[in-house]
Amino acid sequence: MTPIDNIILNKKQIDHKIRRIAYQIYENNVSEKEVIIAGIYENGFLFAQKIKKEIEKISSIKITMCKVIIDKKTPTNPIKTSLKPEEYKNKPLVLVDDVLHSGTTLIYGIKHFLGVPLKQFNTVVLVDRNHKKYPVKVDFKGISLSTSINENISVVFEKENYFARLE
Repeated sequence: MTPIDNIILNKKQIDHKIRRIAYQIYENNVSEKEVIIAGIYENGFLFAQKIKKEIEKISSIKITMCKVIIDKKTPTNPIKTSLKPEEYKNKPLVLVDDVLHSGTTLIYGIKHFLGVPLKQFNTVVLVDRNHKKYPVKVDFKGISLSTSINENISVVFEKENYFARLE
């Protein structure tokens, strides 16, 4: 397989998914003044920033970004966020990642935010691989893709180009 053959989402397709997800988040929070978008560093945060820009085009809701740093090799290590808990307490929060592989990163991210009362909590991924190890539900997703357990999906965000590929 050549590198071009294994592209599952190109920039145009990802832009379309971002727009659709932004509308879903907006519709889910239409009466809110502020929504916290927490992106799991690194690609989840880059994806979250793109969603933020799109929501700002279609609504007047204030979007506050939160960077979530999870040690993916040892997710039980303490999670760091760029916002203090009091900054997202009693507000709607959307946790964003690029790919849902086993669900480990997302479930530990969810667990972290459950320690603070939130008005509403949603999850977003660009690609859901359907190989969940944990019973984690994604509220908004770009694409659901059944892959073999040995295959991997990577999302590449470059300055002017981005894509998702099967490896």
